[in-house]
Amino acid sequence: MKKESGKRLAGGTPKAPDPLKPKKKRRLTWQQIVLIILIVVLALALIGTLVWRNTFVKPELPNRTPPEANSTQSGDTTSKEPEIDYGDGIRPRADGERKSADYYTILIIGRDTGGGGLTDTLLLASYDVTNQKATVMSIPRDTMVNVPWDIKKINGVYNYYGGGEKGIQHLYKEISQLVGFEPDWKVVVEWEAVGEIVDAMGGVYFDVPRNMNYDDPLQDLHIHQTKGYRLLSGDDAMQVLRYRHDNRVNGVMPGYPEGDLGRVKTQQAFLKAMLEQLLQVKNMTKIGNFITVFQNNVETDLTFQNILWFAQQAIFGGLGVDNVNFLTMPNYVKDVYSRTTDRSTNGKYTTQNYVLPNAKQLLEVVNSDLSPFKEVFTMSDLDIMSVNSNGSIRSSTGYVEDKAAAAPPVYVTKPAEEEPPEEEDPENPPEENPDDPNALPTDPGNTNPDTPTPDNPGTGTPDNSGAVTPNPPSQPEDTNPGTTVPPVTPAPEETPDPNETTDPVTPPPEQPAEPPAEPEPPVNPDIIFIEPPPE
Repeated sequence: MKKESGKRLAGGTPKAPDPLKPKKKRRLTWQQIVLIILIVVLALALIGTLVWRNTFVKPELPNRTPPEANSTQSGDTTSKEPEIDYGDGIRPRADGERKSADYYTILIIGRDTGGGGLTDTLLLASYDVTNQKATVMSIPRDTMVNVPWDIKKINGVYNYYGGGEKGIQHLYKEISQLVGFEPDWKVVVEWEAVGEIVDAMGGVYFDVPRNMNYDDPLQDLHIHQTKGYRLLSGDDAMQVLRYRHDNRVNGVMPGYPEGDLGRVKTQQAFLKAMLEQLLQVKNMTKIGNFITVFQNNVETDLTFQNILWFAQQAIFGGLGVDNVNFLTMPNYVKDVYSRTTDRSTNGKYTTQNYVLPNAKQLLEVVNSDLSPFKEVFTMSDLDIMSVNSNGSIRSSTGYVEDKAAAAPPVYVTKPAEEEPPEEEDPENPPEENPDDPNALPTDPGNTNPDTPTPDNPGTGTPDNSGAVTPNPPSQPEDTNPGTTVPPVTPAPEETPDPNETTDPVTPPPEQPAEPPAEPEPPVNPDIIFIEPPPE
């Protein structure tokens, strides 16, 4: 019985597994483990590549084919930049063979909303990514440009055309004509962004060049900085960048001896220090902070991913601050006749103080450091303004938009207002003084009070030749103490014009007035009598 029972048990139904007993884990083979690791690595690499490509995007050059080339192309669906109307002026170069595979140019416009939207900071940058070399040229705000109105300072172009995209477009046009080529892209930065970037970086170490003390309650602007090397916060940085002179003390406002050109030097030095500290790998971890600043303060035809691509190329490509050349547009300063400014100086013509490009030196800088094209520029490619010995202005292109300024100034005598006759004192008779010409400079084409705009040039008045000259634009009021134009005072000695080939400038002699031979009829004070210029 026991033996059979054993047989039955041995060949009988197996016992059900115990549910409480843990199962033995099945081990992966080494081939399976390697396969899984390979899949994970490839997935991470794919995700990283996609993130990298979406974060750092190489920009594509804009298509700015000249209009005559566009007319010969049929079926071309490539998107093109809106054409700029250069009128009768020289069209700047927009395409051609580049000096290297990745050579780019960017126009950087600093707009100060606290100062009425003035574009007082203008930087033209070139970046040769292939050879890791960059040049940044500052264009002074008082630079004379070829425009059809009287006061031709470049910082007035933006507001004259109403600001916004239209103002930026015309400012871009003037700078393009000045240097002879169209920059690839433009970046408009609100000045506040500089302070926010400094804060995002954790501050910038900088050697403040002088003590700075200025207060403007109207703008709630207060500048108080101590000379010396230290870590600047964003607010400190903005004060240093805006400073131009101190508060008035005993009728004097101490500041940069060179005026706005001194402020440009400080801005360049700060941007160089900021760039040196910004081009560090640790700042790549702060991309999120920089994106916020970018979205709130920057307008550009580049994407933020494009800008990050430039930063990536600079940081990992080895661009050092020693490879970045900061310079100011080669220039000289000159007082130039103005037909629309203050007419209160009796018998004297008035002037505007301009920064004029040094033609030869600027052409050299364009060819060697700024232009992305291999083709060499000539003087006629650049629209450089200068002043003739007779007071008229000229352009290196041979074309001056302001026809009135292209001719020698016309000096005008305005009759004095009539006053009631004084009772004569028989004991002290008045001395005869018939010679009172009250000579004042004025513009025969600007007696109409209407202010011209691009859409409404105004009626103007005829000049000596019978042509109608439009009235000049009203210049924007400069309320920012860091961007205020100081009152014009004649310099004791005239700065020589390096572009001048004629005789030295000599002011025209005053016209002596002759006493009237007979009583004059009543004079309308609103009428200005034009006299021919002196022989």
